[in-house]
Formats: sequence, C-alpha cells, structure tokens
Amino acid sequence: MLELPRFTAAAVQHSPVFLDPAATVRKAVGLIEEAAANGATLVAFPEVFVPGYPYWNWTMNPVQGSPWFEKLYRAAVDVPGPEVAELCAAARRHRTTVVIGVNERGRHSLGVLYNTVLTISSGGELLGVHRKLVPTWAEKLTWTHGDGSSLKVHGTEVGRIGVLACGENTNTLARFALLAQGEQVHVASYIALPVAPEDYDMADAIAIRTAAHAFEGKIFSVVSTSTISEEMIDAIAGDDQAVRDQLARKRNALSGIFGPDGRPVTEPLIDTEGIVYGEVDLARCIQAKQMHDIIGHYNRFDVFSLHLNATPLQPLVITGRPAEPTPVLPEQE
Repeated sequence: MLELPRFTAAAVQHSPVFLDPAATVRKAVGLIEEAAANGATLVAFPEVFVPGYPYWNWTMNPVQGSPWFEKLYRAAVDVPGPEVAELCAAARRHRTTVVIGVNERGRHSLGVLYNTVLTISSGGELLGVHRKLVPTWAEKLTWTHGDGSSLKVHGTEVGRIGVLACGENTNTLARFALLAQGEQVHVASYIALPVAPEDYDMADAIAIRTAAHAFEGKIFSVVSTSTISEEMIDAIAGDDQAVRDQLARKRNALSGIFGPDGRPVTEPLIDTEGIVYGEVDLARCIQAKQMHDIIGHYNRFDVFSLHLNATPLQPLVITGRPAEPTPVLPEQE
C-alpha cells in the first residue's frame, strides 16, 4: 500500500536583520527552532532573507544606489560557507527540511551576486542551490542571471520539493519544468514590494500566483514573504518622508500554505510578522490529478514539448589545454 507524506509546513513572514548576515542567520535558526517546536517538518523562509532585499534599486538612481550594492556584496554569503553551515546544522538538529533565500556571492567576480534559494534536508544536507533565472525589473541592477542547472526537484522526507523566487512564479515554463520532474510541494519565496505601482496589490498577486500553481499542478504550495522593518525604512529612506511612506505601504506581504484545490489550508498571514502553519497531506493530490494531470494524461506531448537546458554556464570554456581551477575569492571575515 502506497504511503504518502503527511506533515505540518511552516511559512515564515519576518524581516531580516538588514545587511547583517550573522544576525539574520541567528534569527533564522531561532525561527527554525520555534517552528519545529510547533510540529513543523518543513520551514520556508522569504526571498533573499539573508541579509535582505535591495530596495534602493527602486528608490534611488543607479549612481546613488551603487554604494549600497557594495554593502550588499560585502554582506552576502558564500555557498558553501559558514552561514550556510549554520543553517544546515539547525535543520539537522531540529529534523526539519528548510528552504531559505540568500544573497550569494559569485566565486569568480567581485561584481556577481545571485538571488539564491537553498534547499536543506532534515539531515542537514544542502540539496539545492537555485539561482533566480531572471532578476525582475530594477533587480537587474543587483543580481546576475542564474541558469537551468539549478531548476531541479529534490526528494526529501516530506515529498519532492521544487522552489522558485518571487517573479519566477509567473514563468509558466519554469513552473512546468518543476512539475514535470514530479514536484509535489512547491516553495515560493517573495519580498514585500511596496515600491510597485500604486494599483498593484502585492498580497493579492502572491495569493493568485500561489493558488494558480497549486491548482494547475494539483500539488501543495508553501509561500513565504518578508516584511519591512522600521530599521530597514530608517536605513533606506532616512529623512525622505515620501520614501518612508512608500516603504510602509500595506498589503505587501502574504504567507501561507495552499492545497491542490488552489485554496489556502489555513488563513494566510498578511503584512504582520509571524509563522503560519498548515497541514500538507499529499494523498489529497491523487483524486485531483485524476481530473487534470498536466504532466500525465491531461496533456499532449505529441503536440507540445519543453526543452530544459540544464548545462551549468561558465564565463570561460578552455579547450586545447588543461583547465585551471576557477579562482576562489577570499571568504568574508
């Protein structure tokens, strides 16, 4: 008799300790401990939670924002590195699968930062390092593109997990690539986006995208969004009241757990900090997939096909002589 995982998932809605990776990781470890104590065996964190999101791309011109890029680069983490090791140790200690967003420093250039989502097993193994494929809009001032090599689904104790960061969840082909690899639990990480156009309701946008993927794939989707703290507003806006008001806008964060019918399994969190818990029972996906299984009987692969280039991209390919090791930049002390 087939047995499918049934477990409690936790979606974290908190702000980082802005541009302080060590303090943010300590906060994350504390939140993992809290969620595990409440029975969660999957804990999802927001996009680039360590150590924060580059809001200055939206509130400053590129010249004004350039010193902030340097601050973020210096505060980013290496993968692997000590901050990642601490997160892995926390996952192992509390027997929880952890998905968390980080700013990752490139290993070959002082100008490369990636928007990266880490997937860590309950045994403390770093399973996945997904780099956001296309930075959204103003984010292109900060992050380098990822590639298809990280668009993977990972087997865990709580099912087959796939991850995407923020705007990637609108990319139909990226989502299908995960579903076609047998994704059962999708983890979507977001940031609050009060800098969007005035008629853009970020909470609604997150809910729509999360529900759509869960319903289309007949899977569970866990979504985690960061909040903006007063500390972050002070750092970015200073005395500029217009920017302060903009960053304090409401309906910009939503976190929760959605089922294969597209509905939340419990009331999502909107704007407020906290952890939202929900039950994931993968057996609920079976009958739903009998009706619409877009990676099985409800598709026409003789008509449609999707090609995923999973080749890791390199800045230099050397032929004709042995390749030298890629230089590794010194780790930040």
